[in-house]
Order: sequence, then structure tokens, then C-alpha cells
Amino acid sequence: MDPAITSELSKFDDDIPFRAVTNHTQSTWARTFHSSPELYIQPQSIVEVEKVVNLARRCRRRIATVGCGHSPSDITCTSSWLVNLDKFNKILSVDKEKCVVVMQSGIRLFTVGDELDKVGLAMPNLGSINDQSIAGAISTGTHGSTLRHGILSASILALKITLANGKTETCSPTQNEELFRAALISLGALGIIVEITFQAVPAFTLAWKQVVNTDLSMFNAWNKDLWTQTEFVRVWWFPYTRRAVVWTAEKTELAPRPPPKSYYDAWLGYHVYHNLLYAAQYVPRILPWIEWFVFGMQYGFPNGSTTSAIQPSRQALLMNCLYSQFVNEWAIPIHKGPEALRRLSSWLNHLTPEDPDYVPHGIPFSADGLWVHAPVEVRVSQTSNSTTPRPHLDPTCTEEATLYLNATLYRPYNMDPPCRARYYQGFEYLMRELGGKPHWAKNFDATGREIEEMYGEKLLEWRKIRNDADPEGIFVGEWHRRYIMGEGRRLALEEVEVGRKKLWKGGVLITGEVQDDGGLSGNTSEESFDHLRESDVTVKG
Repeated sequence: MDPAITSELSKFDDDIPFRAVTNHTQSTWARTFHSSPELYIQPQSIVEVEKVVNLARRCRRRIATVGCGHSPSDITCTSSWLVNLDKFNKILSVDKEKCVVVMQSGIRLFTVGDELDKVGLAMPNLGSINDQSIAGAISTGTHGSTLRHGILSASILALKITLANGKTETCSPTQNEELFRAALISLGALGIIVEITFQAVPAFTLAWKQVVNTDLSMFNAWNKDLWTQTEFVRVWWFPYTRRAVVWTAEKTELAPRPPPKSYYDAWLGYHVYHNLLYAAQYVPRILPWIEWFVFGMQYGFPNGSTTSAIQPSRQALLMNCLYSQFVNEWAIPIHKGPEALRRLSSWLNHLTPEDPDYVPHGIPFSADGLWVHAPVEVRVSQTSNSTTPRPHLDPTCTEEATLYLNATLYRPYNMDPPCRARYYQGFEYLMRELGGKPHWAKNFDATGREIEEMYGEKLLEWRKIRNDADPEGIFVGEWHRRYIMGEGRRLALEEVEVGRKKLWKGGVLITGEVQDDGGLSGNTSEESFDHLRESDVTVKG
């Protein structure tokens, strides 16, 4: 450890642990990005988190916070201090009558599900996976697929967040509401969320089924009952076969019944698909055949093929993400869904006016020689009728339900697919033209200026709250500057990216640096620290 850090640490006259190690390498789950933080810190209490923040300011270091690293982007990469809350993961209290649960922020969603199940409760909704920490899921706008629920943030009743001055603030719809709205989707740039009060529901079981059919049948049902037939609905669309799997689930009192077992839907299928994707790295034109074969083996070849099961919600709502992947997901108005998918199909399949499924795609990039992976995941949420405070950086629609289109590209054996740049270029052009906004945790290439145009005053409001709470940028990194911090001056403790290196094992190693300017307004670091620590006002205005 740097002797300067050791010296500053010795000035803390307390018995509060500082659980830090050196020589740690942090990688995303998908191994898309890697970084080597100076310190990797795992606090186990709020006072330990506060000590980390206070020490970081004295030592002029930036802090990034990470959970499971499931985001495939570089949002948590740092060469400074990385805080991981995996050991700050307890359920603190449960009110069974009101279904209100208080928990530490590092708890993973799968642990939340297991612990709630023990007392007859459940989360009202889940995304496709439950590996994330509760704080990470909130901070990036995680959602499921249902028109009867909003994003995960809608279930948060209150939270505590440790800010740059080392103080932990409580916020909720009735207490410090603007801080609450900024913290619900904070992207790690506001502070460290340490405690969450969550609105659970009585535990429930889902009877689900998935049906294979043409995508035309899906389009024909779009404005009828596709999204309203059951409480939970999601779709996987396969552009080359022009078919779709519609998954529906409704609550039931029936006894659980596991999904049917298939010899393919296990070890064999996992490795067959992986190696076929690997072969397509060198011969991309075989991808349509691969998707036809894998689709049929997984879901059934004939139209009308159906699979069903009855499972607890914490199992039924999940899916297997399979392999390392890039994920580019955008939120658009739900009524534009058929247009988006038809235009994407015309582009990828080179459809001509003679084809009954043809529509002008309007994408100004060539799809010649472009072969992509499938499926495109299609999900929905409803926040336009929400009565809870809306996060400033909420990407969902305010006038109607929201549709999410998720273009996933696998990285077989951690190799980047050759189609990525052009596929995402065309996909994002289409999403922007349809009024879309990118999912914060995914891989997108929209510019900071485009993000400003999408969010307008809401982004400016969020920046003001963030800058008031953290004027030196102790929680700001290169990702934040690139997308949401604007073109203003760099902050004193803001981390700047100074290098990128492709690794032979796959992914990119990112190196950063804190270019400390000596503190705010020419103050020394000690003066700046003491000014913030003694302040009674955390968020102005």
C-alpha cells in the first residue's frame, strides 16, 4: 500500500476496519473490460464505508463501486479505489404484515429471493438474471417484462447513501426527494448506496408457457392481447427464421411442476452452440443456419411448439445468459415495436419489395456481408402511470408503455464477433430515429451530446444534484464524463482514462489516472476535505 495512504490512515483515531487489498484485477462478468485498481476494498458496515470515503478524499483518490460486474460496459473500470459490497449483504429487518424489507445494499438478488421466500415474501418482478447486487440493479435502471410493473426502482421506499463528505444521508419520496430521485438511477456517480428499504409482495408461483410461431403472428397480436394476456410476457425474436418465441406467465395456486428435461437443453446444447458460434467467427455466413438449428433444438422446429412449467417466481422469471456477450438495449415507445422489428428484418435479411414482409428500413448503412447472432430480446414495462417519484435518468417513456429491444452478440471463447461495429451502428441509428434511449448498463455508442438531447432538463437537474453532493468528483470516472457529465471542466478527483490495451485472453484493459488539481478553488486537499465534512448541507436547492 502507498505509504501516503498508510500515513493518512494512521490519523484516524478509531477501531473501524479498513479492509483493503492490493494486486486485484477486476473484470466484467462477460470479460469485456478489465482494470487493476490501486485498492480493492470490501467494507462490512456503514461506518466502514464512511471511513473509505473520508480516507479517499484525504488521499485524493477516486472511488468506483462494483457488485457482480454483470454490466458488459466499462462503467466500473478504475485504476484508483474500487469498493465491492459483497460482504455488506444482510437482511436487516422484515415487516411481514406490510411486506417491507430493509437490506444492506451489497446483497445479491438471488440471496434476496431466497431470504424472502423463507418468510413467505418475494420481489414483485425480476429482470432476466438475479446475479446483480440490489444497489447495482437499482443504479442502472434494471427492469423485467410486464405491463403491470415498472422498473425495479419503483419498489424502493427509501435508501441511505454515503456521499462525498463522508456523511450517510437518508432519502425517500417524503425526505430529501430530489436526492432520492437522483440516487434511484445514480450510475455510481452520486455516492455509495448502503441501505435499501424495499416493498416486497407475498410469495407467488407462476404458471408459464412459451410458444413458437411466425413473427407475423406476433405482429398481428401486438395491438390486441400480446402484452396483456398475462401478467408477465416477453418475446425472443429470431430475424433470420422470421419466427418468435412468446413467453407468458400468470400467478397460480397449482403445485410446482418443473420444465421438461431435454438432453440438448443442458451440457450438450451449451457446448454445441458455443462451438458453432466459434466456427462462425471465421465463416459468418453460416450464422442463419446455426440459428435455425439451435432455435429448433431449443424451442421446437414446428410452429406451435409449446413448453410449459409451474415454478416459484424467483425461478420462473430468470433465463440463462449462456456466454460472454455484448448487449445493446434501447427503450422505445411500445407502439413503435412492430415498425422497429420489421425495419430491422428488412435490413438484416436484404428484403426486396416483392417480399410480403418488406418495409423500407431507412438504415443508411450496408448490411452486405453482415451476419449477426440471435435472438433479439423484446420486453416491456409500464411507468407512465407511476405514482412514485420518477428517477431523473429514467429511460422509460412517460406517455405510454415502454418497449425494450436487446440486441445481444455473443463472444465465443471471449472473442469479439466481427459483426459488432456495423450491426450496432445500424441498430442504434434505428433506435435513435424511433425516439429511443439506451439502457445505462449495456454497450452503446451514443455520444454525450445525444444523451443530453434525449434527457434535456432532467439530465441537467441530475447533474446539479450530483455536483452539489460531490463537487470534487470523487465518484466520477471516464464513462461518466463520456456520457452524462457534459463538456465542462474536469473535476479535481475525476478519473481520466489514459490507456486501453487489448488482451490476448480477450477484452480490453483500461488504465485511468486522477489528475488532482489541488482541491476546489485553490484550497488544499485538507481544507477541501474539512469544508465538506463539516457542512450541514449535502444537496443544495
